[in-house]
Amino acid sequence: MEIIPKVHCIPITFVNCFLITDADGLTLIDAGPPGGQKKIIKYIAEHGYDPKALRRILITHSDGDHVGGLADLKASTGARVYASEIEAEAIVEGHSSRKSKRRGLALLQFAMTHIFFRVKRATVDEFLTDGQVLPILGGLRVVATPGHTPGHISFFAPDARILFAGDSLASEDGGLRRSKIIYTWNQEQADASIRLQAALGAKIVCAAHGDVVMDAVGKFPEG
Repeated sequence: MEIIPKVHCIPITFVNCFLITDADGLTLIDAGPPGGQKKIIKYIAEHGYDPKALRRILITHSDGDHVGGLADLKASTGARVYASEIEAEAIVEGHSSRKSKRRGLALLQFAMTHIFFRVKRATVDEFLTDGQVLPILGGLRVVATPGHTPGHISFFAPDARILFAGDSLASEDGGLRRSKIIYTWNQEQADASIRLQAALGAKIVCAAHGDVVMDAVGKFPEG
């Protein structure tokens, strides 16, 4: 589904990946769960592009529903992979970057999620840092948004006023909410990241879970 010109949402089961079709090639934000690369490649081909035109895969964080298809997608397309250093280290090892602080049933639920989304190890070609600007959508800024995971990053394009939030935010009932506590590594940092994102002035928020929020001003959770 095309959100705005050059920006597409590719829903895979319950997680969204986002495809950007700039003139110099394609950029993908997150790679979906294990097996998700098949739907991504199919979507690219159906929209008239050679899958090998995928130049970059930008990763918000290392959870299995975001990197499960990464190794196979990289092998199929030859795309370069970008992530923060903390998340890259976890991707190379094939696990999440954070441990749950929960106990009992909550800890079991957390563990089962990661067993279900067990992923192949993948290589990361370049570390991304806060404030770095990529030559995508007229300048795509890397925004450090730790909290959900230690090295979580988001991406903001000022020209289009569009924010790719990964799991730092989720959309629900036309608005935005925090990531669920069970999946949050550090709530204080997560709340600080949301305040930072709210100050960017994004009009469109593309979260990994839920519908794209097209009129996001004033819809960020408080805290």
